[in-house]
Amino acid sequence: MSRALLVIDMLVDFLEQEGVLYLGDVAEEVTAKVKAEIEAARQRGEKVIYVCDRHQKDDAEFKMFPPHCLQGERGSEIIATLQPLDGERVIPKRRYSAFFATELDLVLREAGVTALTLVGVCTNICVLYTAADARALNYEVRVIKDAVASFDRSAHEFALKEMEKTLGVELV
Repeated sequence: MSRALLVIDMLVDFLEQEGVLYLGDVAEEVTAKVKAEIEAARQRGEKVIYVCDRHQKDDAEFKMFPPHCLQGERGSEIIATLQPLDGERVIPKRRYSAFFATELDLVLREAGVTALTLVGVCTNICVLYTAADARALNYEVRVIKDAVASFDRSAHEFALKEMEKTLGVELV
């Protein structure tokens, strides 16, 4: 079994105070946990792949959320403390799931990856829908509970339960 770490939306617009969808107090804590998971995955020789919101100015998602993570703007950048190393893939996405209309599945299959660890934000949105698509594609999935967060605590808790009970995701 080959495992990869997916780092989901660890971006300025979610994690820095000036960000459009700033997570608030949990941002600093989840950043530290994600950083530790990235370092551990690198030490184990696992692939580390960043998947990042990159929206166009007229994106349909902005009917539900304010414009955020606009392509080419600072809000769409990976935060400074979590920068990818040379050779680590950064995959842009325009929808919640890291698999929808991206090259992620192809990249993983070419690398022989069969198991994924998910970290990042937001638990009830991009982490949940990425986990759902990963399970539908027959990946083994685990989520590091302390390394995911949302701006809505009850939605965060619901998403963790949904991933575990409905999708068969391992929560660690």
